[in-house]
Amino acid sequence: MSPFDSSPEGNAGEPLREPIESYIAIINDLVTTELEATIPEAWFVPENLHKAMQYSLMAGGKRLRPLLVVAACEALGGSRTAALPVAAAIEMVHTYSLVHDDLPAMDNDDYRRGKLTNHKVFGEATAILAGDALLTHAFYSIVQATRRHGIPAESSLAIVEELAEMAGPRGMVGGQVADMEGEQGLTNLEQLRYIHEHKTGDLFIFSLLAGGRIAGADEQQLAALREFGTNIGLAFQVQDDILDLIGDEGKLGKKTGSDIEQQKVTYPFFIGIEASKSEVERLTLAARKAVLGGGFTDASRLLEIADYLMKRDH
Repeated sequence: MSPFDSSPEGNAGEPLREPIESYIAIINDLVTTELEATIPEAWFVPENLHKAMQYSLMAGGKRLRPLLVVAACEALGGSRTAALPVAAAIEMVHTYSLVHDDLPAMDNDDYRRGKLTNHKVFGEATAILAGDALLTHAFYSIVQATRRHGIPAESSLAIVEELAEMAGPRGMVGGQVADMEGEQGLTNLEQLRYIHEHKTGDLFIFSLLAGGRIAGADEQQLAALREFGTNIGLAFQVQDDILDLIGDEGKLGKKTGSDIEQQKVTYPFFIGIEASKSEVERLTLAARKAVLGGGFTDASRLLEIADYLMKRDH
């Protein structure tokens, strides 16, 4: 058996219901529906702000972080429906980070997912406020897992705490600052790894832990989800570094070579393309090992997602 065979090793041997691509599409549609209705009808929100929020939320994308929330929850026999408010929340946080990253003061990008960036359509001030609104509303959405679906309040509280930690100064925001400072010249791979682990990896870890908490994961299972997320998060970003050099612009929805253009140091810069590909494989194997030893009801989807991310071309 190949080390990347996605069959549900160690599980009950039940056949998968649909291929991973179909599963991803199903979860994507459910999360999109959740996001479309995330602002309560009784609320008054200025029309331009609401349009700006929805513009970036509905701009497409793989919705990988929501996928991880749902897959981790289901790996422990939890409720997909109960996971959706938290899945929507992490997509809001991820989307806010992209809106702000694209701003002239940050990466100064004109296109995101093949569409004009938020500030190019709505202006810089509205784009900033739309990002602020998405970040803030994410916490409201998390609480709905308890309000609407009966998830224990203690679980929602833990999810809120972990999102504040992993999206904030110790996590994603800290990683973004390190990335900006890194444009002035990184000197070693350890610094780059720090950026990848926090700018990207922390939200992967959060998503998995949140899904686990919705399903009532124990400490062993949470530790396995954390290890899985640490490895696939870094693998994902190393793969991004590779695709920025050799990817298809049509599939990526953005211009390749931007890292070189912005003088960003990447994994291929330090260790080359082939060694970077080997690192993605090593990290994926480590992620699979964590899941297989985690005591899950059915880890097959998590295993498939790890392989899918390793092989992706956009």
